Amino acid sequence: MDKKKETHKGIPYKELLFVGITSFASALPITSLFPFLYFMIRDLHVAQREEDIGFYAGFLGASYMIGRGIASVFWGIIADRIGRKPVIAFSIFSVIVFNTLFGLSVKYWMAIATRFLLGALNGFLAPVKAYSIEVCQPEQQALGISIVNTAWGMGVIIGPAIGGYLAQPAKQYPNLFPENSVFGRFPYLLPCISISFFATLVFISCAWLPETLHKHKDIEGAVEMVEASTTQEQKEPPKKSLLKNWPLMSSIITYCVFSLHDTAYVEIFSLWTVSNRKYGGLSFSSKDVGQVLTAAGASLLVYQLFAYRWVDKTIGPIHSIRIPSALSIPIIAAYPFMTHLSGIRLGVLLYIAAMLKSVFAITRVTGTCLLQNNAVPQEQRGAANGIATTAMSLSKAFAPAGAGIIFSWAQKRQHAAFFPGDQMVFLLLNLTEIIGLILTFKPFLVVPPQHK
Repeated sequence: MDKKKETHKGIPYKELLFVGITSFASALPITSLFPFLYFMIRDLHVAQREEDIGFYAGFLGASYMIGRGIASVFWGIIADRIGRKPVIAFSIFSVIVFNTLFGLSVKYWMAIATRFLLGALNGFLAPVKAYSIEVCQPEQQALGISIVNTAWGMGVIIGPAIGGYLAQPAKQYPNLFPENSVFGRFPYLLPCISISFFATLVFISCAWLPETLHKHKDIEGAVEMVEASTTQEQKEPPKKSLLKNWPLMSSIITYCVFSLHDTAYVEIFSLWTVSNRKYGGLSFSSKDVGQVLTAAGASLLVYQLFAYRWVDKTIGPIHSIRIPSALSIPIIAAYPFMTHLSGIRLGVLLYIAAMLKSVFAITRVTGTCLLQNNAVPQEQRGAANGIATTAMSLSKAFAPAGAGIIFSWAQKRQHAAFFPGDQMVFLLLNLTEIIGLILTFKPFLVVPPQHK
């Protein structure tokens, strides 16, 4: 790969295409359940009252992140030992199997178990971030990371669109899917199996994915490696422990706060838009939510193609974290007041706000990921991204459960004097945004030397 980068100085379009499609496929199942989560919990008959649905929905949404948080460091270490490609391929295969099983869930425990295993066996995020850095020249690394985060962000946003359009097909499209069909019996199978089919095509394409980390086993190569390591022992100091690498750890802490915020935002936005107006929502259908989130995903693609590289080149990774964070605060504050609108005015403002929020989130996450990967050498990059993914997953595991509990609590206080109902939910979202913004300044954030 180093020789290839020496002879080909341009952008590695082929490798970055693989990075994009695999990231997109791996991200789709994460949030595809949110538009129908409310209805799925209701159909599983686990909530005794309508107001309790958000409570159970939060734990189901968290199960994926708990599984991923437990296993991410393991997958990062494996990617450093055997290579990036096997871990990426296995992760896509796990999406095919367990996302399909989730669509077949008829009990709450089965839904929780399949989502947990989907997260635990999907070790994709740590190796693909290392991979996107390793296929690029130093000046192209921001592009590589941005493609991962943009494709991931589009998957996270378009996933709910797929869930919204394809869930309960017997009710939405009775002429195509009769009630006595398999999709009538399993009303949430169609969006899951559609994502699994796309993941199958991506899994097959992994056969052409070039590896970036090679372990040479020939004797001559081993001798050369031993000789080289002997001569370099006196020149290079011992590698710093990842947990003592403060540029890495400080960027991970900031990354976790923003990840918690973004995950809570996606769940709250989906629950808020479909809940009844008497509870402070918008009374949208799952299809309406899917349309809004599709528009937000399309805005990410346009932004990535035409604007992001200019933004990164102009303001750099540090300001690309701070500025979008500050601009997100007034957008979130405006959401609860949209319940007083209807028709075209509501639609225009909601679409604009959702698109801007998505663009700001992807810009911010890309900046933090770039800081993380530049804080460690290549041979520690998989483990470093594994630590980041574990910490981020645990924060994302807390986010849906916490968001579901807070949302359910807020629905019961619509007439409170202090920030009633949905206003309290969005206030708490903004508080996490402000905490993340504060963490981007000294002394909390330590910047790698190349970004000072």
